[in-house]
Amino acid sequence: MHMSFALFADGANISQEGKLNILGVFDAMQVAAFPSVHPRAHLVVRLKGTRSDVGQHQVYLAWRNPAGNDLWTSNGQLDIGPPPTGVTEIDMPLIAPIDLPLDQPGVYTMTVMLDGELQGELRLHVRDVAAPPPGTMLS
Repeated sequence: MHMSFALFADGANISQEGKLNILGVFDAMQVAAFPSVHPRAHLVVRLKGTRSDVGQHQVYLAWRNPAGNDLWTSNGQLDIGPPPTGVTEIDMPLIAPIDLPLDQPGVYTMTVMLDGELQGELRLHVRDVAAPPPGTMLS
């Protein structure tokens, strides 16, 4: 099994038809004050696999600040059932509504691991609203 993509969004769900719906994808934000929390962000991860991936899998997430310190970690279990007859590829979306603690400006990292193997890392650029944008000349 492998991760085909991962992103942060304002909202996400699975339709009755099984379609993954994602609203408001972002990779940067501005914050007025630190420490702060960005409430109810949605971490959306799309996992792809085959029949050999049926069974239980361990998911591990770690949210790290720009200094590399863990702000939180989470472990979970993903149970994958067999696909219908004739289907060879399994599409397993993972949607996790999470609060993102932010303790300083900079680049934050969300690490995604599956069964102890790194699947990928997402970056979130957090800027201080009070700070001038990069490249701005100060007088």
